Amino acid sequence: MTNRLYGNLIFELSKEGRKGYSLPKNNYGDYEIPASMCRAEDAQLPECDELTVVRHYTNLSNNNFGVDTGFYPLGSCTMKYNPKINEEMAALPQFQNLHPMQPAGTAKGALALVTLLEKSLCELTGLAHFTFKPYAGAHGELTGLMTIDNYHRSRGDLDRKKVIVPDSAHGTNPASAAVCGLEIVEVKSTQDGLVDLEDLERLINLEGPNIAAMMMTNPNTLGLFETHIPEIAKMVHDAGGLMYYDGANLNPMLGACRPGDMGFDVMHINLHKTFSTPHGGGGPGAGPVGVREGLQQFFPFVSPYFGNYGVMMRAYAYILSLGREHVKEVGPLAVLNANYIKESLKDVYELPIDTLCCHEFVFDGLKDKSTGVTTMDVAKRLLDYGYHAPTIYFPLLFHESLMIEPTENESKETLDGFIQVMRQIAEEAKNDPELVKTAPHTTPIGRVDDVLAAKHPVTTYKQMKNEQ
Repeated sequence: MTNRLYGNLIFELSKEGRKGYSLPKNNYGDYEIPASMCRAEDAQLPECDELTVVRHYTNLSNNNFGVDTGFYPLGSCTMKYNPKINEEMAALPQFQNLHPMQPAGTAKGALALVTLLEKSLCELTGLAHFTFKPYAGAHGELTGLMTIDNYHRSRGDLDRKKVIVPDSAHGTNPASAAVCGLEIVEVKSTQDGLVDLEDLERLINLEGPNIAAMMMTNPNTLGLFETHIPEIAKMVHDAGGLMYYDGANLNPMLGACRPGDMGFDVMHINLHKTFSTPHGGGGPGAGPVGVREGLQQFFPFVSPYFGNYGVMMRAYAYILSLGREHVKEVGPLAVLNANYIKESLKDVYELPIDTLCCHEFVFDGLKDKSTGVTTMDVAKRLLDYGYHAPTIYFPLLFHESLMIEPTENESKETLDGFIQVMRQIAEEAKNDPELVKTAPHTTPIGRVDDVLAAKHPVTTYKQMKNEQ
């Protein structure tokens, strides 16, 4: 039997008149609140004792999943471990209690940290300058595209409003371009998952004078290193455009190569991904934008402050803890871990592009399609074994995409455990497909109706009149 304190909403645990606090006697008199500020009726708040509240929310928190509690093979976004030393540094009162409006002379240490972080990022990326105004990766994308647009405007190239984006790009790329008033032109990928140079040449010949930039994620969304970047950069530059590097997948590049050396002019970095700061749930984030020499004068005014400063502190602590010698191990280890999983599972999961991957790779569902077990079923079944599911049904290039990204932090033992479970699910799909199709079986909530939840979400609790 489910313990009533664990399986109910806090409103369902409410009892009229029950309190979890007591206030001191009022010695200051009564003051009338203006009628315009008063509610028409009392707020519907739960009435519970303190112990009930503590147990309720503690048990809810135990249902959360994160890298501190288990393996998080979430492709697309690098959900890597956040070393606790980062949190300790960010919690120092000398930094934590800063106010954005205080005089610069009283925050010299904080400003020095921003300068040192900029120097570190310049060294790691091969770019010359960074702005720390953007509050997230998507905000960084917008800032980078605005920088490019400002550059073209300064030259009188007002017709350059087209941005070339591969068909495997992150969804934020076209969204950011649209917000910036630019137009997306899609370039196709080859069967090998890389940018189709012939299609790119066709687009450049067609749109040359109108091209503002080309946005690329490298490694791309399939986890593949784009091997023709020098040729691509030359084609775009010769057409008068700039090269934009989406830094979402920068993790495997650390210590291996630098975007600035490849010919990229502008890039954003997700500090909350590559540099191990808290990530998810809508924030916090940080998306600093780097540019080659000469473009820094075109940075737009997107914020009067330095983004999310606590995220910057954590990122700098991460860089210092690794040092110049060990930061070079991040990329190679991420690549090694991803390829180890890929090679260990490709006999039971369909691998549409069988080649060396970088930090992540994409299966196209189970190899045995006769079972009727989908990628969604596999993801749900993983929950029963205590693993968070990888990204599914993205990228859109494959019908049953299953994107797996282990990050460099994970041990071989952890990877072996995940591989064993993935193989077990493949075996279950063959011998008992209904077991997988009806998963999860051990979570507080079973499989929900995704379509109904998307079309008719219930986001508020409505108290019934007959509730006590």
